[in-house]
Amino acid sequence: MAMKTITIRAGQKPTMEQVKRIKAAAKAPIRYTPDCPESSPAALAEFAAKARELRRSAKRVKPAVTIRITPECLSKYKALGKGYTGIMADVLNAAADNAEFLTHVLAR
Repeated sequence: MAMKTITIRAGQKPTMEQVKRIKAAAKAPIRYTPDCPESSPAALAEFAAKARELRRSAKRVKPAVTIRITPECLSKYKALGKGYTGIMADVLNAAADNAEFLTHVLAR
């Protein structure tokens, strides 16, 4: 089966066809070729060190906060499933960027 490149840009949602192809590729066995040799122990160690560094820096970007919300609000977000806290963050960002919405909420 010939490999085909799928390009998805940041912020772009993949099409259903792209999702199907990605899932099929994830199930395919890994084939090693001469132009893609196995990584050396030194290369793997370097990769692991870089991954640790990225994880540490990512933790500083997203600080943990405590907020008080109603149980009803929390249950609505939890119903969205895994990753609901990220969705909450996206909603808060969108609301903070919408001056008209903020003015409306603050006027209550």
